[in-house]
Amino acid sequence: MDELQRTDPEIFDLIKSEERYEIDSIRLIPSENYVSKAVLEATGSVLTNKYSEGYAGRRYYEGQRYVDQIESLAIERAKALFKVDHANVQPYSGSPANVAVYVALLKPGDTIMGLSLPHGGHLSHGWPVSVTGTFWRAAQYVVDRESHLIDLDAVRKLAHKERPKIIVTGGTAYPRLWDFKAFSEIAKEVDALLLADISHIAGLIVGGVHPDPAPYADVIMTTTHKTLRGPRGAMIMCRQQFADAIDKAVFPGLQGGPHNHTTAAIAVALKEAATPDFKTYARKIVSNAKTLADELLARGFSLVSGGTDNHLILVDLTNKKVIGKKGSKALETAGIVCNYNTVPYDPRKPFSPSGLRLGTPAVTSRGMGDAEMRQIANWMDRAIANAGDEAMLTRIASEVTEMCRQFPAPGLSLR
Repeated sequence: MDELQRTDPEIFDLIKSEERYEIDSIRLIPSENYVSKAVLEATGSVLTNKYSEGYAGRRYYEGQRYVDQIESLAIERAKALFKVDHANVQPYSGSPANVAVYVALLKPGDTIMGLSLPHGGHLSHGWPVSVTGTFWRAAQYVVDRESHLIDLDAVRKLAHKERPKIIVTGGTAYPRLWDFKAFSEIAKEVDALLLADISHIAGLIVGGVHPDPAPYADVIMTTTHKTLRGPRGAMIMCRQQFADAIDKAVFPGLQGGPHNHTTAAIAVALKEAATPDFKTYARKIVSNAKTLADELLARGFSLVSGGTDNHLILVDLTNKKVIGKKGSKALETAGIVCNYNTVPYDPRKPFSPSGLRLGTPAVTSRGMGDAEMRQIANWMDRAIANAGDEAMLTRIASEVTEMCRQFPAPGLSLR
C-alpha cells in the first residue's frame, strides 16, 4: 500500500494499526473471519471502477464484457455449491437482502414469523425497530425457558394462530442446529413460504457439518463473510419459480449497480469453499467451538442451551457477577475480542445485557485447535475474574499476543 501511504498517511496508519490488531488479538466474534489473500486482492481490484446496473447480458451500461463473466462465474459457483436453482449475488449485505426477499414475495402488512431478537434472532426478521417490522406485521417465536431450544410444537401453534406469509429460520445467537425439514412442514401447513437465513452457518452447511436447507426452503439468504470466509456481501438463492421476482426486487427495486469488486471476491470465496480443505476447516470450526464450550463449562461458566452444535457460544455471565458489557470490555483489554449480548429471558436491557457471544470461525482460520481453545478458556476465566484489574488484563494480553504470533492470520502481514 505504498501509494496509500504517500497519499493519505493518516488512513494508511489506521489500516495498518487494524491489521496489527487483527494479528495480535484473539477474535471470537462469530460474524468475523479472516479472508484469504486472494479474496483481499479481488476486493481491492480495479473492479471498484465499474458501474454495472442490470444483470449479465442485460446491462444498462456498455463495457461489461468482463464484469458479466465475473458475475456469471459467481452465480454458477453459488448454484453448484448450495445446490439451488437460482442465485443473485448482487445484494450489498444481509439485511437489504432479506428486505429484497420480502419485497419480492410479500405485500405490505403481510406477516413475517421469525425468531425473536432477544432469543437469538435478527433485526431483519421482523423486529419492531427494523424496517422489516414497520412495513410488515411481525410475529416472533421464542426458545424454551428451560432448555433454550426452539420448541417446534410451540412454533407450529404460533404459525396456525398468526398465519404468516413467510416463516424465517436463522439468527445471530442460536448455538444449535436448525431443523429445516420440520420448519418446512409447518410452513406448508399454513400456506407460508420458508426463508432460510443461513448467514452465520453457510460455511458449515457447504462443509457438511450442518443440515442443508436447499431441499426444504423456498428461498435461502446468506451473507458471504462469517463462516463462508468471503467478503462483506450477500446472496439470495431460490427455487426457479421465484427467480424473476427476487431479481426485480434487488434491481431495480432496492439498489442500483452492484459492487463488482465484491462480486469477484465472492466468486473467489465460493471456489475456495468447494475444496476438500474447506470441509476440513468447517469441521474444525465446530470441534473448536465444542472444545471451547466444554472448557468454559468446566470453569463454571453458564452457557445458553448448555453448549453448542455450531460455531457459536452464548455465555450467561450472571453467575459470575459480571454484566456482559463489563465482561466484553475486560476481555478486549486482555486481547480477546467478543461482543456483549442478550440471553433468552434476559432481565437486563439490550445495551447492558447479561451475556457474551463467542464464535470460532476466525481462530480456526488461523489454524488454532483444541489446545488453543483450552488456553483461551483459561484466559477468559482469568479475565472475567479480574475484570477490574488493568494490570492483570494487560498481562493476559501480552500472553495472547505471544500465542497469536505463532498462528499467522490469513492474508495479513506484520510488515
